[in-house]
Amino acid sequence: MKLWGRRLWTLLSGPRGRMGVSQGWAFNSWKLHSSLTGLLSATGVVSQWTQVFEERGIPEARESSEYIVAHVLGAKTFQSLKPELWTKPLTPEQLQCIQELCSHRLQRMPVQYILGEWDFQGLSLKMVPPVFIPRPETEELVEWVLGEVAQRPPAVGARGGPLILEVGCGSGAIALSLLSQLPEGARRGFLDRQLPGLHLSSFVLGQSQVIAVDKEEAAVSLTRENAQRLQLQDRIRIIPLDVTSEGCWTHLVPWGPVDLVVSNPPYIFHKDMEQLAPEICSYEDPVALDGGEEGMDIISRILTLAPRLLSASGSIFLEVDPRHPELVKSWLQSRPDLHLSLVAVRKDFCGRLRFLHVQKFAP
Repeated sequence: MKLWGRRLWTLLSGPRGRMGVSQGWAFNSWKLHSSLTGLLSATGVVSQWTQVFEERGIPEARESSEYIVAHVLGAKTFQSLKPELWTKPLTPEQLQCIQELCSHRLQRMPVQYILGEWDFQGLSLKMVPPVFIPRPETEELVEWVLGEVAQRPPAVGARGGPLILEVGCGSGAIALSLLSQLPEGARRGFLDRQLPGLHLSSFVLGQSQVIAVDKEEAAVSLTRENAQRLQLQDRIRIIPLDVTSEGCWTHLVPWGPVDLVVSNPPYIFHKDMEQLAPEICSYEDPVALDGGEEGMDIISRILTLAPRLLSASGSIFLEVDPRHPELVKSWLQSRPDLHLSLVAVRKDFCGRLRFLHVQKFAP
């Protein structure tokens, strides 16, 4: 799934090209091909829908049809189906369900929303529009953070695991994948305190914890649901919060100091928004994508807030546009009062500058 996901999102992130086909025309064309005469096996249905998708310019036509058919048959991928199911005749109910799901794909709905779930770092996460769909690149951000935590255990203090703040949690992909791979510990009250106005259950000393914030209620709700599905709800506190609002940091200070701030913020340059594929423009929340004129609106806000929340030598890990490393470096140089320094830049699997490590230093 990861390899196909990488190919899919690489393709979807480019200019429209053939992907600018109208939804109405695509849906009408589906009706012309919706009779799957004589093709009643899973393999036959995949071939039929692959042809339809290809004719209508749907990205990753075969992979899309394979995922949909596998989903209807109760599997994650077509290749994971038992071989006997590839040629076994499908029931009318299964065929109808496949047709309905494929009709959504013809309308350019992302496969992740069609299936209602997607894997990220080995976790199966629920997906619902318009909450931002986690990209494969972001898995590399998680891997980098995990590697850094493993190399510097003294930085996590008495808790035994880092306290992490995620800004813009979306589906909870980053927060929950970090928690699933970072240390656990014995249950106790979170720092043995309850904060008025916040509905707390017991956090845990001796284990990693995450505070996840997002200004969109749909994202907060989905992260909460995914945390419960994965039984990680006791290690994460999910807070509706707009980091662009005045004084928002005061809501977070009582929880800190935090060891790490991690974010995949909206970073697309506003002028590039119209170049995104229909799958993105029509279904995902533009607020989770549009970073303003230079894609720096939320990035600069995070960097401004972080010094008040970070522990000594705490770190910020960001996913950004390839043009941002130089922009962030210049921006930080113009704000020496923040006591932050860009210490590392990493490329993604396509060789593009994609990830930043910014560290707090002593005044």
